[in-house]
Amino acid sequence: MRKSRIYILGGHRSDFARNWVREQKTIFDLFSDSVKGALNDTKLDPADIQVGHVGNFVSASYTGQAHLGGFFGHVDPALAYLPASSHEAACASGSMAVLAAMADLESGRYDLACVVGIEMMKVAEPAIKGDPLAAAAWVGKEWVDSKAVWPCAFSDLIDEYSSTFGVSKTHLEAISAKNYANAKHNPNAQSRHWDISPEAFSDNDELNPIIAGNIRRLDCGQITDGAATVLLATSERAQAYAKEHGISLDSIPYIKGWGHINAPMQFSQKRRLAQGEKTLLPHVKMLFEQTLKRAGLTSIEQISGMEVHDCFNITEYMIVDHSGLYTPGEAWKAIENGDTQIDGKLPINASGGLIGQGHPVGATGVRMLLDCAKQTTHRYEGRQIANAGDMMTFNLGGSTTTCASFIVGTT
Repeated sequence: MRKSRIYILGGHRSDFARNWVREQKTIFDLFSDSVKGALNDTKLDPADIQVGHVGNFVSASYTGQAHLGGFFGHVDPALAYLPASSHEAACASGSMAVLAAMADLESGRYDLACVVGIEMMKVAEPAIKGDPLAAAAWVGKEWVDSKAVWPCAFSDLIDEYSSTFGVSKTHLEAISAKNYANAKHNPNAQSRHWDISPEAFSDNDELNPIIAGNIRRLDCGQITDGAATVLLATSERAQAYAKEHGISLDSIPYIKGWGHINAPMQFSQKRRLAQGEKTLLPHVKMLFEQTLKRAGLTSIEQISGMEVHDCFNITEYMIVDHSGLYTPGEAWKAIENGDTQIDGKLPINASGGLIGQGHPVGATGVRMLLDCAKQTTHRYEGRQIANAGDMMTFNLGGSTTTCASFIVGTT
């Protein structure tokens, strides 16, 4: 039983279009910029922070720098002895950092936590040769001969959908087109100034070349530098904060529900466990159910919008398919009916998602949470969902090995 509501006092996310190496800046510069941005947003003093958590997947492989929690002490002298820890769960690393910070606050150890999700990926050459992201699969057991592990992995997911339910590339291309269109309105999206021809969302080998198998360029999320930081507080600390700043506690978003499931590493084992089930990946459906239940909700239709993990357009399709919005295998109805558009009954990735705004791996889970907090308080800098109430994230790592979600609202 939760001991305290966990409030999101505010936060900051970087401009995902920036290339920090080209600016001759380091991962510390990105880290410091994000923490200071969050402090500025909340008007908190650095000395108010009592504990730090960092979500990161492969900084050591990309930049040669690990042990990122040690950076807090260089951001401000008041943080010199801040207790901090780092968390890794592939693309769900940011969500793991949030969950760990929540546990710290709920335990009563601390009342204000700083959570940083960060990844620096636009490097000329990774510090460790090869594809650092391939480490999220079972090395030596899955997609062994592939030079592009994750396009191959999610091409396999398309094959699974094709053989189980059937899936149309037209529907998948519509997801990409939607997310790029939404990103045009996001002042921090990597692709906001890109000019993509509508004809590119097709099987056009010149405009949309094949990456691997069923996956083409515009089906993919974007390699990105980026960081996102949120400041989380207990009920008591949030009440004091509200009083200090002359605002209502009810105006501050809080985490209403959360979900966290790990499945076996190998995709083939996930599919074996699904034999006889109605859904392709039953644990994804389970995550929706446990998150909604913890928030006191009974249906996905009670959610105003979602920020989900579209590392590929088939991933967003799969998440919608397991959400309960339609019968398993019928996620295409949500696309054809316009349900996931900004004015639909379940807007998805109003931010542009990973496809439109970019995917700095360790930052994504934290960024999703911050975007949802801003949507539910009607302060979103981009495509604001009209009358947004409860918002939900869905963040995953690997081939849905680690799945995590949060529901955020104000009342």
